[in-house]
Amino acid sequence: MDEERAKALAEQVARIRNAGVLGRSHGLARLFDYLADPAHAGRTLRETEMAQDVFGREVDLSGDASVRVYVHRLRKKLEAFYAGPGVDQPHRLVIPVGEYRLDVIPAEAAATAAPGAVRRPKWILPLAAAVAVTVAANIGGWVWFARDSGPGHELAQVAASPLWADVGRERPVVVVVGDYYIFGDTEHGEGPKRMIRAFEINSPADLDAWLMDNPEFQGRYIDLDTYYTPVGATLALREIMPLVRQAAGGHDRVQVVTASHLTPELLKTSDIVYVGYLSALRVLQEPVFARSRFTIGSTYDELIDRKTGAAYVSGAGKAQGDRPNRDYGYLASFKGPAGNRFVIIAGNRDIGVMQTAEIAADPAAIDALKLQAGGPLEALYEVDGVGRTALGAKTVVEVR
Repeated sequence: MDEERAKALAEQVARIRNAGVLGRSHGLARLFDYLADPAHAGRTLRETEMAQDVFGREVDLSGDASVRVYVHRLRKKLEAFYAGPGVDQPHRLVIPVGEYRLDVIPAEAAATAAPGAVRRPKWILPLAAAVAVTVAANIGGWVWFARDSGPGHELAQVAASPLWADVGRERPVVVVVGDYYIFGDTEHGEGPKRMIRAFEINSPADLDAWLMDNPEFQGRYIDLDTYYTPVGATLALREIMPLVRQAAGGHDRVQVVTASHLTPELLKTSDIVYVGYLSALRVLQEPVFARSRFTIGSTYDELIDRKTGAAYVSGAGKAQGDRPNRDYGYLASFKGPAGNRFVIIAGNRDIGVMQTAEIAADPAAIDALKLQAGGPLEALYEVDGVGRTALGAKTVVEVR
């Protein structure tokens, strides 16, 4: 690195430190100091040496994405600084995509994306704005639709049942709707040609980490900050929202969030009602299945009974038109470590979610469960249907 460029890098490093860009994250601060060390200037570092030197890891990191996640977070912090308070800076610090090193480029070069830096096509901002409006409209639509078009059940009777009696009694309620992250494939063109859903990539940080391991897709696969919710989860929400509001004592005690925006803090301070696919549980997957009789299979379209070894595989993904269709619905209720109540209304696919929501809102079906007030429950239902229409369900496994 020549002297002028080294001076510019040192100036921007000092600027970032003085501006408090890294916040209170000690991990980000250690990573930044490590990358900014003059001894590392111009050298692409290895993930293993960074893990050992920065985070004290002495283990095999083949399945650990910690370094990549921290690098992603640091890159986003730098981008946010230069898009805001640092917009007038003559140079900018960047972490080239696919590399572990800190570089400095002129501000005018950043505007057109220097080699190795993140390229922001002209269409990305309008698309992001449209996505934001769509997501906001969807969430607002869920709440409005559920408020004005509730099910025809006796809500007070169901809300007083053992399944729902403890929900919202001492804490606010968060209704979590399962959603999925999707990213764009530009096919090396100017804009996205198609959207991709991959089970191993569930966030922008996951995509960034995956691109680190697959550099041949750099510039082709891009983050669109886009998520989608299956139709079945949205229809099931119509059945559940009036009931949740009744149990909680009013809509002002109920918050609706997507699974991608559920935080650990909400998990501790609120009662949680989940509505969606089993494969979209995200951070809820561990607390749900830590004590469960079941585990999710590798395809995410199956549940495996730990006790018997039986596998319950959904066929709903292949059903179309008037073809017979079989899915599985999952209903669970339990107390979390903080004493808050969890109710899980899920399925492998649409008809599983919708049928389970009907069961959870049906006083006769709840009475048949013979629950103790506040007691735990886990039930698996075999759901038959035609196409995307559920026709009925029978209990396969029930644990109390």
